[in-house]
Amino acid sequence: MVPRRIFLSIILALAVGCGESRDDTAPVASVSAKFNTTRPPLGSPVEVAYRWVVAPNARFDEDYHVMVHFLDADEELMWTDDHVPPRPTTRWTPGETIEYTRTMFIPVYPYIGKATVVAGLYSMKSERRLRLSGEDRGQRSYKVADIQLLPQTENVFVIFKDGWHPAEVAEDNPAVEWQWTRKEAVLALRNPKRDCLLYLSLDGQPGGLPDPQTVTLVLGNQTLDTFPVGREQILQKTPVSAAQFGTTDMVELRLLVDKTIVPASTPGSNSRDPRELGVRVFHAFIEPR
Repeated sequence: MVPRRIFLSIILALAVGCGESRDDTAPVASVSAKFNTTRPPLGSPVEVAYRWVVAPNARFDEDYHVMVHFLDADEELMWTDDHVPPRPTTRWTPGETIEYTRTMFIPVYPYIGKATVVAGLYSMKSERRLRLSGEDRGQRSYKVADIQLLPQTENVFVIFKDGWHPAEVAEDNPAVEWQWTRKEAVLALRNPKRDCLLYLSLDGQPGGLPDPQTVTLVLGNQTLDTFPVGREQILQKTPVSAAQFGTTDMVELRLLVDKTIVPASTPGSNSRDPRELGVRVFHAFIEPR
């Protein structure tokens, strides 16, 4: 006869086992991510190199999206960087490695300290997540990195000085913010007196403009860069040398837009917006080298 305490232990183990949902699905891939810095200040850009290794027998029945979540020390979600991989998953072949790099800006979030980064693959149709190899942090999200978030005061402070309309926020995502320029807009900053890289995340072609606009960056009497801006958001990176910054304590960088539009004055636009719109800037950041 089985002793009572052993019998109860067996019953408890069976009950716990029946309550668990075992994931016997074969992993379709493994994922890893490498940050160019593990100590980014809030508001700063980071380069994230993703690496996917497809399982030998993997098959993808649709094009899955990449889920990237940033969690605080209590495992609470702070923000996401979900995206579509450069090559659709239906074109991933068994055994191959897919690598790509994305630049993202750390949101100015009210949190300083350790952040855990998890990733996964999910369906936009059914929201189903695929099983991957690696450390599952729950609900098929897999740890890829730890980073340490630093205060925004570590950055070179950039002032949106003249020629800017007030900031706007996306209705469906308060983390997405931008400012429209007029024909000329000025960014002011304290001279870093060292070589830097200027990041500008922007898009354009407001209202009825049929063709891309041209943006020219000018520092003093020097033209730093000229590039086209269309409806798709781009990230323009422009190197600026210490010599180009000069010796003054404060410097001003001008954004000149070749074509602007006033929606309220555009025939057929049905808009009452009286503003002169140039390009829409999401981020302007100076990174010392």
